[in-house]
Amino acid sequence: MGSSNITILGALIAGFLSFLSPCVLPLIPSYITYITGLSFNDLQAEHPSHKVRQQTIIHSLCFIAGFTCVFVLLGASATFIGSFLQSHMTLLQRMGGVLIFIFGIHVTGIFDIGMLLGEKRLTIHRKPAGFLGSFVVGVAFSAGWTPCIGPILASILMVAATESTIYRGVSLLLAYSIGLAVPFFLSSLALHQFLVLFTRFKKYIRIFEIITGVFLMVVGILIFTNNLSLFSRYATIWFGGE
Repeated sequence: MGSSNITILGALIAGFLSFLSPCVLPLIPSYITYITGLSFNDLQAEHPSHKVRQQTIIHSLCFIAGFTCVFVLLGASATFIGSFLQSHMTLLQRMGGVLIFIFGIHVTGIFDIGMLLGEKRLTIHRKPAGFLGSFVVGVAFSAGWTPCIGPILASILMVAATESTIYRGVSLLLAYSIGLAVPFFLSSLALHQFLVLFTRFKKYIRIFEIITGVFLMVVGILIFTNNLSLFSRYATIWFGGE
């Protein structure tokens, strides 16, 4: 397993950790009811009707497409800008590593960074009608900046800025989107089961915050020291590769 694959694996993990963040996970039922226009009782039924399930699937996919498009464009832009700074790539890597490490400290709660506190996000008070409306809400969701998802997304963008091709930057942000999208989609299909699991899981959210912060701190150190390829060596052991 090459180092490029490990970087993408890291982006997938980052997307999943974003889903588990206290800024996203508790709001999943609200997002789902908002984009589908269905009642909470309809969605949390243990065996929803075919119509409810069909509407949930299509609206959820439109919502996912919305935030995925924005993330992918951000990834392409970050790499494009980074390509102009190739002559200063070492400095860019070290600055990015330091910032990612600081983001990790913020997420763990060791101390708070004032500029990352509070929510700064585009809010749509009334969703546009139809499936296009769910796509627009997904775009608005991706434009959100919260104390949890913001540092993780910014860290992935910094890694994308150091990539040599736009394709690599797009791949990273696509992987991040998939890591966030898959659990969201599964939750929308089985909201009843999600609520049961969330009730059991919510007491561990703080632990996952710390795990996310440590993950960012480790990535920051590896980027600063230009040793991100170490992920490849350990993954080879974990996955039994050559």
